[in-house]
Amino acid sequence: MTSLDDLPLRPDLRGRSPYGAPQLEVPVRLNTNENSYPVPETVVDAIGKALYAELADLNRYPDRDALALRADLADYLGHGLGTANLWAANGSNEIQQQLLQAFGGPGRTALGFTPAYSMHPLLALGTGTTWVDGRRDGEFGLTAADAVAQVETHQPDLVLLCSPNNPTGTALDPAVVTAVLAVAPGMVVVDEAYAEFARPGTPTALALLPGHPRLVVTRTMSKAFGFAGGRLGYLAADPAVVDAVQLVRLPYHLSALTQAAARAALAHRDALLATVDAIKVQRDRIVGTLRERGLRVAESDANFVLFEVGGDQGVVWRALVERGVLVRDVGLPGWLRVTAGTPAETDAFLTELSIVLESL
Repeated sequence: MTSLDDLPLRPDLRGRSPYGAPQLEVPVRLNTNENSYPVPETVVDAIGKALYAELADLNRYPDRDALALRADLADYLGHGLGTANLWAANGSNEIQQQLLQAFGGPGRTALGFTPAYSMHPLLALGTGTTWVDGRRDGEFGLTAADAVAQVETHQPDLVLLCSPNNPTGTALDPAVVTAVLAVAPGMVVVDEAYAEFARPGTPTALALLPGHPRLVVTRTMSKAFGFAGGRLGYLAADPAVVDAVQLVRLPYHLSALTQAAARAALAHRDALLATVDAIKVQRDRIVGTLRERGLRVAESDANFVLFEVGGDQGVVWRALVERGVLVRDVGLPGWLRVTAGTPAETDAFLTELSIVLESL
C-alpha cells in the first residue's frame, strides 16, 4: 500500500498532520464551536425553495463575482459598506487563504499571536508564507505596546489578529488594532469569526476600515448563523483588497447553490441569530460556574470558554469523553476549551466535569 513517504510530497509538508478535531459519536459534542441549535423550519423551507430555484440552471456557471450575495452581506454588516467592500468564499478559511496567496507567498512573512487560531499557520504553510509565532502574556492578553514591538521586530507582510481570539475567547482592545496599523508595513487582518457573540459594548474592527486601506476584517456565517454546513465566509475591506483577492480566486469558486442558500439565510437572519443571546447565557453560565468551583477561566466574547483543569488536560479530556462529553484539547498544557451549547448540554458538561475533577 502506498504511503505519503512514497510520494514526491513537498519537504515542508512531510510529518505534518491535517487540521481537524475528533468527531466522536458521543451524546454531547462541544468541541468545534458549532451552533448547537438546528436551523428553524421556516428557514429550512426558505433555503429549500432558494435551492430549488437554481436547479434548472445548474448547467450554467454561477455568478463568479457573487454580486447579489455581496450586496446582502454589506447590508447585514452596515458601517457604510457596499458591495465593492465585500468578498465571499467557502468559509473564512478560504478568504484567509486568498489573502495569503495575494499578499504573502515565498519570501514573505505572516505574524500571529499564539495561542490563536491554529489554522492560520497551516494556511501560511500551504501558501509558502513564512509563519512567525508571536507571543501573548501569561493571561493570554495582547497589549498594543507588545504587539507593536513584535511587528517592528519582524516587519511582517501580514499580521493576523483574532477578535474574539480562538481558543481564548477574548476580544481585542481596538487600540491594539490601531497601533498595529500604524506600524505594520503590510496587511492587517482581523479575524472576527465570533463577533456576534461579543459582550455588550465590545467594538468591532469594522469601525476602523475608513482610512485604513490595508485593514481587512474577516467574518463567517458558520457560528452565529448556524450555517457551518453551508460554508460561507467573507471579508470587508477597501475595494482595492477585493480586487487583489480576485487575482487568486479560483474560477466560479462559489457555487450557485451556496450563494442561494447563503442569501436565503441572510434574508432570515433575525430567526437564525435569535439563538445568539441564548448561547451567550450558557457561555456566561459556564464561566461563572467554573470560577465558583475555583478554576481559572479566560474572559470570553465568543461561543466557547477556555478553562484550566489543574493538571494533565489530556487525562481530563479522555475522562469526559468516556462520560459522553466531547470538548476540545487545543494543546495548551492544563487547559481545555468547551463550546457553549444548549442548556441541557451545559448541564451535562458541568455535571460530568465536576465528577471527573473530583475523581482525579
